[in-house]
Amino acid sequence: MRVIRYRLNQVKLGIDESVNVLPRRIAARYGKGHKDTIKIFDVEIIRDSIDARRKSDIKKVYTVDFSSDVKLDLPEAPDMSYKQVEAGKEIMERRPVIIGFGPCGMFCALILAERGYRPLVLERGYAMEDRIREVKAFWEKGILNPECNVQFGEGGAGTFSDGKLTTGIKDPRIRKVLEEFVEAGANEDILYKQKPHIGTDVLRQVVKNIRLKVERLGGEIRFDARVNHLNVEEGHVTGLMVQTGYQLINTEADNVVLAIGHSSRDTLRSLVETGVEMKQKPFSIGVRIEHPQEMVDKAQYGAAAGDEHLPHATYQLAHHCKDGRGVYTFCMCPGGEVIVASSESGHVVTNGMSFRSRNSGTANSGLLVDVRTEDFGSDAPLAGVEFQEKYEAMAYKNGGGRYKAPKTTWGEFRDGKDSATAVIECLPEFAVTDIREAMPELGKKLRGFDEDSAVFTAVETRSSSPVRIVRGENFESTAIKGLYPAGEGAGYAGGITSSACDGIKVAEELIGRYSPYEGK
Repeated sequence: MRVIRYRLNQVKLGIDESVNVLPRRIAARYGKGHKDTIKIFDVEIIRDSIDARRKSDIKKVYTVDFSSDVKLDLPEAPDMSYKQVEAGKEIMERRPVIIGFGPCGMFCALILAERGYRPLVLERGYAMEDRIREVKAFWEKGILNPECNVQFGEGGAGTFSDGKLTTGIKDPRIRKVLEEFVEAGANEDILYKQKPHIGTDVLRQVVKNIRLKVERLGGEIRFDARVNHLNVEEGHVTGLMVQTGYQLINTEADNVVLAIGHSSRDTLRSLVETGVEMKQKPFSIGVRIEHPQEMVDKAQYGAAAGDEHLPHATYQLAHHCKDGRGVYTFCMCPGGEVIVASSESGHVVTNGMSFRSRNSGTANSGLLVDVRTEDFGSDAPLAGVEFQEKYEAMAYKNGGGRYKAPKTTWGEFRDGKDSATAVIECLPEFAVTDIREAMPELGKKLRGFDEDSAVFTAVETRSSSPVRIVRGENFESTAIKGLYPAGEGAGYAGGITSSACDGIKVAEELIGRYSPYEGK
C-alpha cells in the first residue's frame, strides 16, 4: 500500500513528556485491528498549545502530520505549500514601486522579486544598523528623529515589538510568511506554536536577511527615501516625488503599492490632497498595563507556575461596558517591557516590546477602549488621526517633555488621586469611565489583574489605523489607478502576519496582470 500522510488533532501529553513519544502514542491509538505493528514515521508538529483549563492536570496539546503505510480512518494531511499565481500577459513598462518596508511592503517585495519583477522599495527610515542607533538615542537621550524611529525604518513598527505572529485571519499564505521568517533566522517553533513570536532581538536580523534576499533576487531597497507626493495624470499614478536628505527626486512609476503603516500621518495628509479616497475607521485608545509575570503565571497555571516545561503565561481579556463599548487587552507581552514609540515631535505613544527569551519578569499589554467614528467630532477623513494626536500631545506634556510617558497605578487611577491626573488627562472621559468599570470584571477573569499596584502608562493609540484607504476587489484604489493601498496603514490588516499576507495578495494581483519586468 502506498504511504499516506495523515493529520491528527488533539494529541495530549503531560507537560513533562517528550514529543519523542508521539509516534508510539499514535500507534497505540490507531494500531488496534491491524495484523502487523503499525508504522508511524515522519511526524511533524503542526500546532502546539497549552490546555490549562484544569490547573491540576495541565496538558500540552498537539496537531501533527505523520506518514504511515497503513490505511487509517483519519483525514489526509493538507498540502501547505505556497501556491504561486500564473503570470499575466500585459507588459510592465516600469518596475513596481512599494512605499514602505514594514511586513506588508517586505513580503510584497519578496513575492515580486521571487517572480522576476524587480521591485523598487522606498522606505523613509533607515537600514537596521542605523535605525537601532536612532532608536537608542531616542530612548536614552530623548532625541527623536521624525524620519527614523520606533515606527519608521527597516521592518516597520513590528521590529521594535514582541514580534508576535498571532493572527485572527485564516489564510493559506500564513505558512509562506512563517517559512520565510524561519529561513531568515527565526526559531522553527513559530511554525507550530499556538502563539508564535520571534522576539525583537531576533527579528532585527531576520528583517535584514529578508531584505538581502529581496536584493539577491533583483529587488532594490532605498532607505532615507520619503515619498512626499504622488504624481497623477488623468486619474492614473505616473510617478512619485521622493525626498532623500535635502534632495528631491522625481521617480516615474505606473504601479505603486502603498504599504506605509499606521503612523505615516504626513503621507496620509498628502494623499488626501491628491484626491485618494479614504474613510474614517474605528480604533482604540488606552494605556499599557503592567504586572509581575509571576502573578500572571500563577493565575493561569496554578501550582504548576514556574515549571520549566511551561512557557510564560499569556492572557486575553475583554469586558462589554454599560455604554456599549468594549474594553479589552491587546498585544500582550509576557516577560516584556513598555516602551515609548513616538514618531512625531511633541507626541508620546506607548507600546510593548520583548526579547526572544521573554525574561524581564514583567508582563504588559494594551488595555484599550473602543473609539467610534462619531467620537472624532468631524466628518473629515483624517479626523481620527487628529483625535490620536490630541491625546498623544497631552501625554508628551504630562510626561514632562523629553518623551517620558506619564505613569500611575490602577489604584490611584480608580480613586482619582492627584498622582493619576497626568494619565487620566491623556484619555477621553468615556475611556476613563469604561476602564474603571471594566477592571474589577477583568480581575474576576484573571486573578490579580485588578491589583491596586498594577502600573498604567499613557497613552496607547496605535493598535490600528483610524482610516481606511478605499480599494476595489482588484486591490486598486477606487480614486487613482495604479495605486494599491495595502496593509495596516491602509486599514486592511492588524499585526505582522496579516499585514504580510495582505502584501502577498497585492503582489499576486500584479503578477496575475503583468508579465515579469524586463526593463533596465
